[in-house]
Amino acid sequence: MAEPSAAEPSVRMTFEEWGDLPEDTEGELVDGQLVEEEVPTWIHERIVAMLISALDRWLGPRGAVGGSEAKFRVAPHRGRKPDLFVYLPGSKLPPGRAAVIDVPPDIMVEVVSQRPRDQRRDRVEKLSEYARFGVRQYWLVDTELRTFQIHELAADGRYAHAVDATGGRIESIPSCPGLVIDVDAIWAEVDRLEASGGA
Repeated sequence: MAEPSAAEPSVRMTFEEWGDLPEDTEGELVDGQLVEEEVPTWIHERIVAMLISALDRWLGPRGAVGGSEAKFRVAPHRGRKPDLFVYLPGSKLPPGRAAVIDVPPDIMVEVVSQRPRDQRRDRVEKLSEYARFGVRQYWLVDTELRTFQIHELAADGRYAHAVDATGGRIESIPSCPGLVIDVDAIWAEVDRLEASGGA
């Protein structure tokens, strides 16, 4: 039997089957079906790499930061793969060899893609799913609008805006003392790659 792909929406699978898929089989799990993920651009991947580097330097051995191929069981029938995720110092870490992670990270980050379907997934679907999963912060980076937003989980279980930046440096991030995100440097890198034809 051929391996399922994200182009076959009729394929139904369990979380265990999703976790066992080969690394080159892409897709998120939505209501038991493997659905297509966003197709990241070079700029998208470069921004993810910059954020992972900044977070990793700040964390050191005190927590953990990971990238986009990690699979999270965010709801009974939803499995998502954020662009990056962070476990802050003192937080419970998931088992190191877990194929599908059940432990909510403290931060999930999405670099917003420009297709309307991807915009809806990042700004609407994942916003509510990550909140219900218990992710304390949801960061949204939009390289087209040049916005960097940090949403923080409120007492009512929904996200509230904590930070909205279009430039400069973000120097006050909830639960992240000493972490600085240089938003101007991110946009400068986007400009550099766009000028080189790297969009």
